[in-house]
Amino acid sequence: MMKPETARLDDGEQKPEAPAPYAALALQMRCHAVNDCADATAARARIRASIERCAGLIEGSRRFIKTYSGDETRLVVLPEYFLTGYPRGEPAASWRERACLRPGGAEYALLGEVARHNGIYLSGNAYEIDEHFPELHFQCSFIIAPSGEVILRYHRQISMFAPTPHDVLEQYLEAHGEDSLYPVVDTELGRLGCVASEEILFPEISGELALRGAEVICHSSSEQGSLRPTPKNIAKCARAFENQAYVVSANSAGIAGPGFPEDSTDGHSQVVDYRGKVLAEAAFGESMCGFAELDIAALRRERGKLAMLNLPARRHVLRRRSRD
Repeated sequence: MMKPETARLDDGEQKPEAPAPYAALALQMRCHAVNDCADATAARARIRASIERCAGLIEGSRRFIKTYSGDETRLVVLPEYFLTGYPRGEPAASWRERACLRPGGAEYALLGEVARHNGIYLSGNAYEIDEHFPELHFQCSFIIAPSGEVILRYHRQISMFAPTPHDVLEQYLEAHGEDSLYPVVDTELGRLGCVASEEILFPEISGELALRGAEVICHSSSEQGSLRPTPKNIAKCARAFENQAYVVSANSAGIAGPGFPEDSTDGHSQVVDYRGKVLAEAAFGESMCGFAELDIAALRRERGKLAMLNLPARRHVLRRRSRD
């Protein structure tokens, strides 16, 4: 078992001083799909309207959370598909034209303004084009800093029906480098990473992020709502416990216009702590009830303990042995 030096980052780098506790919000909001829009112009207008509505929900939620709990909301995670819904048989070229964001484009600029206005780190998930692969699009989880700058971009690696970096891995690594596969960003809120949707079911992805130092996993999802335990809800607690990381998971409050009952993907937006305990969880419908305080200093103390339950430290032993 490794000594408490595992509170350090890879290669022995000392972690910076821990931030003060802050509130993280998994904002459960309804998605208005663009599939039925007449053309790309109408689809882009709907996307802008969704961003404007998102801005209002965030501002109102921040004010309530401050009044209710006294905590400043510093991190907001948005659901998967929150701008567009998902493709339902459209030709790939048509979907790129009407629904995919361009890095540095107008939609990211608007989302950057939402982050700036509210003084938050903003994480979400959108379909995105990549100049290196003009015939493809990727599903991108992003983090935007309070400055409005996109500071993390993660292209989903496991998907049933969308392209992933692994479909063009050699060229992808040439264009973006190996660190782009499991990006983690060091911020004043701690070290943040992202997983998308059902990737929460795969321990390897969250585990790799934790090995790279991730302390908060931002999970944008659009998943089934049920009063019974669901695979993703079980996995959220498991990923948090086994990696001693917070999981902030935002689900959609239904998808308007998907062609199936709209409220099927609803509920369970939540914050899970590094022991696997659900701190807060939304029920159904649009909700800001999935918010809770994150204490990164406490997490780092936990990761520094010489203990059987310090699973990230023990995983480092396995990693070292595999290198040997």
